[in-house]
Amino acid sequence: MSTGTTASHDHEKPERPAPGTPAPDSPGHASPSRRHLLRAGAGTGLAAGALLAATAPAQARTPEAAPAARAWPTLAALLDRSPHGLTDGEHALTSGYRTPGDGGGTLLRWDSGASDTPDGGLVHTPTARPRRGRWRQVHDGTVDFRTFGVLGPRAPADDALDAMAADPSVTRVEARTDLLFRRRHTFTRSRLTLDFTGHTVHTGGIARNTHDNPFGAVFAFTGTTDPDRAVTHALTARVPELTDVYPVPDSGAFAVGEWWSVTCAPVPGGGQYERELQKLVEITEIPDDGHIRVGYLSGWELPAGRELTWVPVRPVHSVTVRDLVFLGAGEDTGAKDDEYTGSHPVSFEYAVDCHARDIHATGTFWPVVMRRWNTRFTTARCSLKNPPTVEYGGAGYLTQQIYCLDGRVSDCASSNVRHLSDLTASAHCQVVNCHGDGDDSGGNPFTTHGQYEHDLLYQGNSGLMDIANSGAPWGTSAKRITVRDHVCSWFVADTKITDLTLDNVTVLARPTFDQAGTLSVNADGAQLRGCTAVTFSLTRRSSRSARPTTLTDCHFAPPAKSVLVHSAVDTPVHFTHCVLDGLDGNTFAGTSTVTLTACTLRGSGPEAAPLTVTCPELRLTDSVLHDTGLVLDAPAGTQRLGLDGSTRLDGDNAGHTFLTTGPHRNADAATHWHLGALRSTAPATTAHAVLTTGVHHWRALGAELKGGRLRLEPAAFRGDSTLVHAHCTEDGVTREAVPEEGPRVRWTANLLL
Repeated sequence: MSTGTTASHDHEKPERPAPGTPAPDSPGHASPSRRHLLRAGAGTGLAAGALLAATAPAQARTPEAAPAARAWPTLAALLDRSPHGLTDGEHALTSGYRTPGDGGGTLLRWDSGASDTPDGGLVHTPTARPRRGRWRQVHDGTVDFRTFGVLGPRAPADDALDAMAADPSVTRVEARTDLLFRRRHTFTRSRLTLDFTGHTVHTGGIARNTHDNPFGAVFAFTGTTDPDRAVTHALTARVPELTDVYPVPDSGAFAVGEWWSVTCAPVPGGGQYERELQKLVEITEIPDDGHIRVGYLSGWELPAGRELTWVPVRPVHSVTVRDLVFLGAGEDTGAKDDEYTGSHPVSFEYAVDCHARDIHATGTFWPVVMRRWNTRFTTARCSLKNPPTVEYGGAGYLTQQIYCLDGRVSDCASSNVRHLSDLTASAHCQVVNCHGDGDDSGGNPFTTHGQYEHDLLYQGNSGLMDIANSGAPWGTSAKRITVRDHVCSWFVADTKITDLTLDNVTVLARPTFDQAGTLSVNADGAQLRGCTAVTFSLTRRSSRSARPTTLTDCHFAPPAKSVLVHSAVDTPVHFTHCVLDGLDGNTFAGTSTVTLTACTLRGSGPEAAPLTVTCPELRLTDSVLHDTGLVLDAPAGTQRLGLDGSTRLDGDNAGHTFLTTGPHRNADAATHWHLGALRSTAPATTAHAVLTTGVHHWRALGAELKGGRLRLEPAAFRGDSTLVHAHCTEDGVTREAVPEEGPRVRWTANLLL
């Protein structure tokens, strides 16, 4: 007997068969499936009762068995039938909702004791309106909008959606036509799939949103929190990075399998929103009375004394929204939407294992897929084009993820948007094979907020990218972000980003955006391999990493007079097998060593200005300098240059000198020149080296100089200066000036040709 609640709609569940008896849904069972019955009623005109009678197994025939189902042309025809004489459990099969074959046909069961309110699809009241007795839709967990009489976008589908979502026995909602929604729906239930099978969702005339509410989606799923059980405490000891065990005052407040949000207090003296920890985590173990283990390996150390707040969460889970074309409200009305009138399809908050797939949107205001406090999720094969704005903060995104864990965005595309993907305070996520075009103005497809994101992977994507660049209030910090096989015309990662890895990143200048083709990186454990850019800039805004900053197999062609390594870089930088093209008055600055191994440095031509070097030490090994030179011009302190391992200098430059000091070099500061087995070939008017004044320590051992001039003025070797020029070959070199040999000057075993 029915209880009269909406949860009592027939939900076809396989019953445990007797031993040796085929299950009702097995191939060996003679009873037809619901879909077979629908086809029989709608396609053949046969009475379902005859079909059931002919196929029912003998053991099913009992005196109490309900009459066999009868086919009806429409739902109205069935409801017009007098309920008198109906047997509880009796079935009816309609071949259409309004007309036969309109797709709204279904199988229904008479529930004689029910009195719940009809909803137009799952529950129906006969036309006679009896106080008791309802026709209930029989389903296997999947329900079609058409069974509610929603046969297209002319009438809103909101009531039908609410009715299906309110019934826990409905686990899959399907649309087989385009639909219209005029309300914003918020669901707190789990285990539900909304499958629109590729049809279009219209939202023209939708109810107004509230202010600054990206969670006012048409399909909004949200978990619930229990602030009354919140636990707030100060850490009694340091919590190291990559931990999953946290101290708590009393682990008895937690239980394995529960979900909690955990948030640390802001960084002292930092930005308003600057927190290292904001995640939705599962309790996986209670090790002892004072500790809990969670399903998350942290990315940042937390000091003793920092306050943590834990709030219990009942997340929504196992939800999928898929296969729809979504039109923002303005696409239907012709208006330019704003935060109130605009529409967007999906939001998930406090959600676990919730997915968005094959959603293709046009003209949405807020993000197409908006997430906050999500763990384990996928956004796949989704797209957005032409949102109404890319200037309003938070609007015009394909997807935004805030405080999210263990997610994947893949095979997505965007056109003319602010961001394709924005990861904010998120970790252990991937963005793969996503492509953003039309990024000339407004925003850039790929970004992170800089709110202590960590362990993110971007692979095989294309479109503008910046990392941790939303501003000081959020901390401008990130860690262990890896970008592979990326193509764009602008890539900026020069805030407090630690252990950045770029592998095969190509930045190509284009006339419509950033003709400089900029690649800008923070020198805090950054490692670049196989990267290409026009403008390259290395700066330093953080010093958290233990690994070196290296560049390998990269090619850059920087604009004239641009700085390659900025003065803020106080850590060693190592270029290996790199090519720097088109150099003209560029600068290596910094306050530590810059090393180039097996690199090629080419000036833009024989009239290009030489490189200015202001870092304290520059080392070149097995490298080539063509149509350029090195001007050591640090204004203070000792400066060193090392050229070794068959390094070659040739061509010419505007200064007609390969090695010299600059106008800002302090005459009393020591400059060290270490020339090993290099080869320098110069035209007659160009000098291999010119030193005219100051304090110098010259070591040339085994160098080969051909053509050109050598000018080492005695005035450049005053005070405690030293010169050792030994075992060198000078072929056709004009010695314009050299100091005489003495206690601090040695010319030994040189071959002059």
